[in-house]
Amino acid sequence: MLLKFKNHITQTFPFLEKKKLLLATSGGLDSMVMAHLFAQLDYDFAIAHCNFQLRGLESFGDQEFVSTAADNLKRQFFITQFDTEAFAKDYKLSTQVAARELRYNWFYELLETEGYDYILTAHHADDNLETFIINLSRGTGLDGLIGIPEQNESLIRPLLPFSREEIKQYAEDNAIKWREDSSNASNKYLRNKIRHDLVPVLKEINPNFLAAFQKTQEFLQEAQIMVEDASIMIYQQVAKEIGDEIHFDLNQLKRLTNYKSYLYQWLKEYEFSAWDDIYELVESQSGKQIFASEYRLLKDRTTLILSPIPEIQQEEFYIEINDKEVNFPLKLKLCNVGHITIDSNKAIFVDADKIRFPLLLRKRNEGDVFHPFGMNGKSKKVSKLFKDEKLSLIEKENTWILCSDNQIVWVVGIRQDERFKIENTTNKILKIELQ
Repeated sequence: MLLKFKNHITQTFPFLEKKKLLLATSGGLDSMVMAHLFAQLDYDFAIAHCNFQLRGLESFGDQEFVSTAADNLKRQFFITQFDTEAFAKDYKLSTQVAARELRYNWFYELLETEGYDYILTAHHADDNLETFIINLSRGTGLDGLIGIPEQNESLIRPLLPFSREEIKQYAEDNAIKWREDSSNASNKYLRNKIRHDLVPVLKEINPNFLAAFQKTQEFLQEAQIMVEDASIMIYQQVAKEIGDEIHFDLNQLKRLTNYKSYLYQWLKEYEFSAWDDIYELVESQSGKQIFASEYRLLKDRTTLILSPIPEIQQEEFYIEINDKEVNFPLKLKLCNVGHITIDSNKAIFVDADKIRFPLLLRKRNEGDVFHPFGMNGKSKKVSKLFKDEKLSLIEKENTWILCSDNQIVWVVGIRQDERFKIENTTNKILKIELQ
């Protein structure tokens, strides 16, 4: 196995040779063999052990065992202890999920604080099979069937091609000691039920089942690459990136025979979960939204708009009489001028004597009314202006209103108010420009 492992590392992870590695080591069979293999190949690594304090004295026995093993291997040893049950209770997580979150947060912290380059875990081929069956039993797409990835950025799993049987045989041949986790014998957890009851039956039906499974996963991974390539090609036809938003053209999207699959490929990284609602959004009324933890998807006429959920911000800002420039939340420039120039809606010219400072810059309020420039004093609801301008919900949320004494001076970047316009009697002209 040592030669096979060496060849695997050389071919798959050649960049590890000169790097500082952090080996996640529980004291069990798999992680102890991984440490032994890397020691035989003389890699630069340290050992990191988490004591989750879930099995009383046994947990502390594991800790002492791994500490001694690190000394014997002459490797630096990092240890931490967690009150896993309290963490799980506080954050309403299962014990397994809590333990996973705690250990990986700590591992990544060690990378940063201690200057290590990669975290290595001892997941192997049987773990991969068990994960596949768990995902299959819960209902999953292609992502859940392609298996545990060999690398996630700085996290590497070098034992994935090796079976539990190979690893155990190597340990016995090289007199490697390990600790048995008593919880692995219990069928309390789904993974253990699969390991003890289902997998042995599959291997009895086909003694080469694990090898056949690995070949199937290779085919699935190749299919996934094809899906990703097709997804990128179609994305370029359907999507347009505008600032921090992505606009999906629904007319183009609905021409695809399987647009739901493409939507899933494009949106899965944003952690959406209500997929049926997302698919229905395509035919929903304009204005409907679906939310993930940090993003939202908005139906706006013939477009789906993906955007970050805006942070709650201060909604009112004041501009004093001596302010010549404003840099937040908008960049505005205020200056007195001698005459009006033909300009875009990025600037307005107002009678300075009609303005009362401080000016107020705020977001729209329900029921806002103003007198649009050019309408001879007629009033109009700001909401009606937004509708006439065909603004999306996101554009409405991002529009600011400039006020003087509770009267709207400017729906910024869109329309000036008639009441503050330049007249024959105007003595001073104030130009307010959006930059």
